This record gives sequence, structure tokens and C-alpha cells, in this order.
Amino acid sequence: MQHTFIPKQYFRTIGTHPAALTVNDGDEVAMWCVDAHGIDGNDQAVTPAGNPMTGPIAVNGLVAGDVLAVTITNMRPLRPHGWSYPTLAGNVVDPEYMGAVPYAPGSKLPKEYWDLDTTTGTVQSRGTHGMRVTAPYRPMVGCFGVAPARGEAVSTATSGPHGGNMDVRFFGVGCTVYFPVSVAGGLFFAGDAHFVQGCGEIGGTGVESAMRIDVRLAKAQMERITWPRAEDDDYLYTVGNARPLDQALQHATSEMHRMLIACGADGTSAAVIMSQLIEYHIGNVFDPAYTVVAKIAKSVLRTHGLQTTFR
Repeated sequence: MQHTFIPKQYFRTIGTHPAALTVNDGDEVAMWCVDAHGIDGNDQAVTPAGNPMTGPIAVNGLVAGDVLAVTITNMRPLRPHGWSYPTLAGNVVDPEYMGAVPYAPGSKLPKEYWDLDTTTGTVQSRGTHGMRVTAPYRPMVGCFGVAPARGEAVSTATSGPHGGNMDVRFFGVGCTVYFPVSVAGGLFFAGDAHFVQGCGEIGGTGVESAMRIDVRLAKAQMERITWPRAEDDDYLYTVGNARPLDQALQHATSEMHRMLIACGADGTSAAVIMSQLIEYHIGNVFDPAYTVVAKIAKSVLRTHGLQTTFR
């Protein structure tokens, strides 16, 4: 069944808020989402800034210990432009280099606006604060996840085992992301969509815009997981969210080892495969918790007779 979800209320925490919509296993939902500053498709500020989320959506039958599979089936801009900040975050450069970075930390940041060209599949900055920059249109979901355990409500500025503000550039159309369910129904939230974003969100933003995010929500056929996982046509991914960065890497690496065992490898074989063939990417390194993504090519698993998908 298909649902249309245009929220009347947005949330800046991911937690056990009352479900705004309840769906069945396998249903699809078109979610209307504002941008990170609460601005909608009509350029109206409809809710305070801070990664406002659309949700929560409960899935009938999900219980703690299950895994929610969220497949991003489409992303549609609700306006033809977005914005970013023309700077770098203070924590991603050498302290002695900060004087060379535009706009000192703590100063009010201007917005650089970008226009979407659907005919060329690109976005282009207007050049207000420098040269015009062209980037491919690669929409992705910056912040999404499920309610944490123990009644916690976690700020959408950060991330954890439940997901949250991970800003992983691979989490776009065609990707399925798996979240560990901690409460009945899962309680799924999404928002903070970007037209494009480099690894790390090192300027504090992607190209932020209001978007319609279409998802399919289903119970995944996998055992309990500790951290988010994902897959697309070519890779399996695991995610670690923590600070410092090495702890996030440890979480992602441990989850990948568990995932390869679930794919049919023994512990030693999984370790050997990872040692020589794992890849890492950096998700968000701007906000309180950092994100590291580990990935393994499905072709590697296929070569070794291992399971390649959980869809």
C-alpha cells in the first residue's frame, strides 16, 4: 500500500514520540520533508531550524530486536534550489590554519544558493561568495533513523546506534538502510535531504533543500544488529557513529565482521576478507558524533560463495 505523509508537526529529536502514521510491513510512504532550517518547498519557514524530521512512522508488527529495512525508492525536489555555507568547519583543518578559512567559527554564516538543472543532472552555485561551482545532482538523505531504546530522545544534530545525522553520501535512491529496532513499531523519522554532499559534510552542510523522500518500510530478514547497515546494487555497508573518529571506525568494523558472518563466512575468513578488501568512507565529521562507513563490494562476496543481499 502507498501512503502520502505531509506532516503537521516536525521533530528535532528522534525518540518515542507518538506515531503520526502507522503502516503495514512492506508499505511505501511519500514523505514531505523541509530542509535543515525548517524551510519548505514554498520557501516558507514552517518550523524552527535544526534538522526538523518528518515522522514518526510506526510499522505494524515490529518489536524490539527486529531490524527495519528502509529502501529509498525516490527523492523529488520540492523547490529548484538549495543552499550551503561557503566555509570549512573549524575541526576539519589544522588549528594554525584557521585564519585562512573563510568566516571564523562562531560568526554568522551567509548562504550560498545553488540551482538545480534537471536537464543536465547538475547543481550550480550562484557564485555569490566565490566562483560558480558545478556538481552532479546526487540526492541523499542526511538524517534518518528509528527511536532509540529506554525512551531516549536524541537530537537530530547527532547520531548513534539508532541512526540520526549520519550524512552518508551513499544513502540515496536505490539504497536500503537497516536500523536496529528498539521500540514497538520502530518509529521511523527522515529529513535533512541534500541535492549533493561530499564525504564528511566538512562545511557544515550539503546543498540543503526541501524534498519528498519516498521509502519502502519492511521488516528485514536478518538477526538483531548493533549498528546501522546498508546495501545497494554494488556494496554492503556498515556504519559506526561515535566520537572520537577511531571509535566510530571500531563500531563500523565490528559490525562489518558480524555482517560477513551473517553472509556465511566463518570468523577467520571474514577477518581475512576485511583485512585486504574493506573500504572506508567518512560520513559526518561536523556534528557531535562522527560517522565512519565500512563497505565491501558484493562482487567479493560473490567470488567466495557468500550471501550478497538481505533484501
